[in-house]
Amino acid sequence: MNWLEQIKWDDKGLVPVIAQENASGDVLMFAWMNREALQKTAELGRAVYFSRSRNKLWFKGEESGHVQTVHDIRLDCDNDVVLLKVTQQGHEPGIACHTGRHSCFYQSYQPGQPGSEGQGEWQSVDPVLKDPETIYK
Repeated sequence: MNWLEQIKWDDKGLVPVIAQENASGDVLMFAWMNREALQKTAELGRAVYFSRSRNKLWFKGEESGHVQTVHDIRLDCDNDVVLLKVTQQGHEPGIACHTGRHSCFYQSYQPGQPGSEGQGEWQSVDPVLKDPETIYK
């Protein structure tokens, strides 16, 4: 059986993908791939995703220069989630998020005061490494 056929694609032909930094183990981002994106990622050794908002392939770094070199492609035990182990490269190495941060997971839940059920909040806990206005032209 073809390796791409072993993946459980959703009804839109997509599979969720987690990009993890190879050196640190940090989770950098979550995205989607279709068959073509995963095939190109394997062929090029560079992360290629499927942009649902633009309905097209998205070569990570095509606008920002923040390319992800892929070291390993893994599939979970249910064959429905892909994990990429990557090195984040580019003009400013280490920026994976369109907000100019290292990771897209920069917001941390902070609970409210005791007795204030549902009053927690999300707080940004990671710094902006570069102003996104200067990254995307």
